[in-house]
Amino acid sequence: MEEDKMPEFERFSVSNMDLSADVVNDFYEYANGTWLKNNPIPEDKPYWGTFMKLYERNMYLLKDLAENASENLDNLNERIVSKFYKSGMNADLIEKLGISPVENLLNSIDDIKSKDEIPETIRKLHSMGLPAFFNSESSNDEKNSSIYSFYMVQGGLSLPDRDYYIEKHFSGVLNDFLSYIENILSFSGYNGEESKLHAEKILEIEKEIAGFSRSREDLRDSEKNYNKFSINGLNEKFSMIKMEDYMDYLGISKVDYVIIGQPEFFESLDRIINEKPLSELKIYLKYGIINFAAPYLSKNFADEHFNFFNKKLMGQQKQEAQWKNVIRVINMCTGEALGELYVHKYFTEESKKRMEILVNDLKATFRSRLEKITWMGNETKEKALEKFDKFQAKIGYPEVFRDYSSILIDENDYLGNIIRSLSFEVKRQANRVGKPIDRKEWQMNPQTINAYFSPTDNEIVFPAGILQPPFFDDTVDDAVNYGAIGGVIAHEITHGYDDQGSKYDVNGNLNNWWTEEDKKEFDGLTKRVIDLYSSIEILPGIKVHGERTVGENIADFGGVSIAYEALERRLKITGDRKKIDNFTPEQRFFISWANVWKENISDELLKMLAVRDPHAPAKLRATLPVFNHPGFEKAFNREPDKDKILIW
Repeated sequence: MEEDKMPEFERFSVSNMDLSADVVNDFYEYANGTWLKNNPIPEDKPYWGTFMKLYERNMYLLKDLAENASENLDNLNERIVSKFYKSGMNADLIEKLGISPVENLLNSIDDIKSKDEIPETIRKLHSMGLPAFFNSESSNDEKNSSIYSFYMVQGGLSLPDRDYYIEKHFSGVLNDFLSYIENILSFSGYNGEESKLHAEKILEIEKEIAGFSRSREDLRDSEKNYNKFSINGLNEKFSMIKMEDYMDYLGISKVDYVIIGQPEFFESLDRIINEKPLSELKIYLKYGIINFAAPYLSKNFADEHFNFFNKKLMGQQKQEAQWKNVIRVINMCTGEALGELYVHKYFTEESKKRMEILVNDLKATFRSRLEKITWMGNETKEKALEKFDKFQAKIGYPEVFRDYSSILIDENDYLGNIIRSLSFEVKRQANRVGKPIDRKEWQMNPQTINAYFSPTDNEIVFPAGILQPPFFDDTVDDAVNYGAIGGVIAHEITHGYDDQGSKYDVNGNLNNWWTEEDKKEFDGLTKRVIDLYSSIEILPGIKVHGERTVGENIADFGGVSIAYEALERRLKITGDRKKIDNFTPEQRFFISWANVWKENISDELLKMLAVRDPHAPAKLRATLPVFNHPGFEKAFNREPDKDKILIW
């Protein structure tokens, strides 16, 4: 792709199709084949597809906003964006500074004299948003969804997942990882022998941490990861972490309990800190700081970080332009500041109104399906309907944008801006623990090309960023929009009733509202989805994790099924069943759904996503929900396959 040229919208077009492919045996190729042939992965990307192309287009819009933001206007968010952007684009200053932006932090680790200082160091680093052994956050209490509670969860690993340290087929990655650690330590002032010895100790610690970390499958289990501990006695139970002192330091006081996601992780971590020599703990902490900062330091650090995490792990051959990295950082640190500028310029109220109509159409369809579902008994069905009647949708952008006025943004201090922004977020989250939920808050920035369902809020959220072609396009027929954004909306609605969302009741609390018989029936249907996806090999020797992806797969099945029925309801109202490009509305619906998921992807990234992504690969998302729908064969005049998994 030509640098500094904004991509055009990827609109629905039959020219993307390969009509020579068999519609049943190779529907992905049938729907997308010509596009796949004509759109190889750009060198500066690990994959290229519908989401990435729209994301890339959006980046140019955000760049324009950042470059033209003024420091002199009254708009605080413009000043924040302008200064932050300038700090990240000041390549000469960043190069000149080298590692100096983190030297004080590294020196403070060197100054540690005994293990008694380790807990204090952990809490200081965490207060700055920096990594150290585990993670913490405040979030909706999953069993009292009216308030925020404090969560402490496993962490401490550099690689994308614990499987990288455990599974044999990642052994080559560990060798490259060791070299990466050695190199960034050498850039930090250690000689070759020191770097090698320290790297081995760091990897040893991370391997041990991986060994007692829960798998992604276990981390999906909401009940298993909700473990309430009273504050009293936490220091004694976890003596090397001193959790009471940790919470006091962050400013969390006057709460009765903390939720520890994985208690056995913290017990083992406490043991490691107790048993490991102080020198090894110190170099592990120093490495964590250097690794975090590397992308934002001088070119030797940034290049080394890219070569391992992007090139080796994801197959990305070339670095992107620096401005894209800076926009990503602003999105991460002060995203709603940039988001406010974005929606004011690029999002119309007309788009919001059209989306509201579409959402209401899909809600009515889903409610109707709940009423008619045959495998669920009346007692459970009444509670499912009660839950759905409280369901709500947010579209476009939040009512109130986040106030970043307390953050010092200095156009000559890129890494400092990042750390001060992360510190702001840590304080913001700490200050709300024990307080009522802010129902106006969003968990995504308005410019995000994505959407989400919150089980504790019982709501779906669709940022302005995704409400563009090809997901939402006011120039196309209903069938295409229902197959694209309609399917995505219905997907998010279904998350409220997937294998995990179904555990949350009408008030958004973890609470079993199912009869035993209905739960057994639902689990049986879920098992069939797991088995189906688990049977599919995506790379030699690598299959889909059926359990890890089951929630998203159920949502995909529901997304296609609900959106299809909503389209049929719409067509009855409009009576507009004419063919377009020689395809019926039903055919265009299925093709549009598959079109959303078209992509070319590197083997390296596909391998990574097989481990860490809760979604199935895009090709399967495009095809299996379509094949599972009873209307597919009818639409294309083929013999029906009766073995369908009909949940929602």
